[in-house]
Amino acid sequence: MGRDSHTHRGKWSEAGVPKKGWTCVGIDDLEEPSQLCEMCESVEIRYVHIMEHPEFAGSLHVGCVCAEHMEEDYKRPREREKRLKNAAQRRRTWPRRVWRASRQGNIYINTEGFNLTVHPQARGWSVRVVNRESGAAQSGRKIYPTQDAAKLAALNALLWAKEHL
Repeated sequence: MGRDSHTHRGKWSEAGVPKKGWTCVGIDDLEEPSQLCEMCESVEIRYVHIMEHPEFAGSLHVGCVCAEHMEEDYKRPREREKRLKNAAQRRRTWPRRVWRASRQGNIYINTEGFNLTVHPQARGWSVRVVNRESGAAQSGRKIYPTQDAAKLAALNALLWAKEHL
């Protein structure tokens, strides 16, 4: 390693790249550390915070620590990442959940105040989620090739519904 490698801090060292005032526009789980943080250019990341700034063309895909500094917020990036980690854990355990059959023969599960139903369609399976307290409902538009694929999609529907229904 050359002498410069110890002082290079990626885009943190580049003139013209804003260091604060960024906004997170999305977050993604790569399922394993497999991408270099585009801000510090030194840390392999799994959970990608997609950051944008009005004075920077495009977006940067960064890790939690860089996101904290870019946003000047040391709480929200960790909360976003924690939600993603919890969702990843749920995806691992979700297939082991026990589903029941309704009187109409549809497969369903009641969890966290929601009813998730997987039912057959002409070309596969679809998902419906209902807020059991308010009755607000949303049917998925996507058709899944198998019942198991639809059950896994029901977890995404639950996570969406907790924010929107």
